[in-house]
Amino acid sequence: MTEPVLWTYAFADRPMDRFEAACAFWTAVTDTRLSELRGEHAEFTTLLPAGADACVKVQGVAAGDGGAHLDLCVANVPGLVAAALRLGAQMLAEHDRWAVLRSPGGQAFCAAPWQGERVRPPVTRGSRLDQVCLDLPPSVYAAEVAFWTALLPDWDSVPGSLPEFHVVKPPPGLPMRILLQRLAEERPTGAHLDLACADIAATRARHETLGATALSHGSHWTVMRDPAGGVYCLTGRDPETGGLPA
Repeated sequence: MTEPVLWTYAFADRPMDRFEAACAFWTAVTDTRLSELRGEHAEFTTLLPAGADACVKVQGVAAGDGGAHLDLCVANVPGLVAAALRLGAQMLAEHDRWAVLRSPGGQAFCAAPWQGERVRPPVTRGSRLDQVCLDLPPSVYAAEVAFWTALLPDWDSVPGSLPEFHVVKPPPGLPMRILLQRLAEERPTGAHLDLACADIAATRARHETLGATALSHGSHWTVMRDPAGGVYCLTGRDPETGGLPA
């Protein structure tokens, strides 16, 4: 039995030279303020909402274009780490109280201690950052679905709205879902952030005033690029429930 996840954080990972731009954009989008900077190079910050617990952080990365990842917060970090390793994950870095792991398909994630978080931030201007989407080449898609389903047995693991999607939904009250997306071609595994939007066009217009750019459109989503160069999606889902309209 794996450790129950008691809270989740979504990370926007952005190049260190664009860290300030990322922080300015994502605080505006989520109606939050920055915590004090942390880390050896002041590369971590938490986005603090008013009257609720945080569930989004920004990390400056020294190499690469960044992306996104999840922190899974539990009462027993070694227990979650052991379960992940049994299911095929790899240890990337082990710290005093937390660990960085890589899923069998190559997605980094963290096991971190639960700090008592309970109150999910509200919907902000008709949208909510509520999902980390794993972008998976066909060769690892099935293994990733199996891994996340087994690691999170008390979450609801179900096919998505299209054959290339699979959703792993948390119990009520937890702030972040996982969407697994099977790509059309072989390329390295990555991840991006998704926002549930009551009105995609209105949210897109506001994000563009904050420096974002629209890249493409799908059946119920718009792909965006933030001012720090990170790709994310605006999706036509209910911001309260995370589900697609009936």
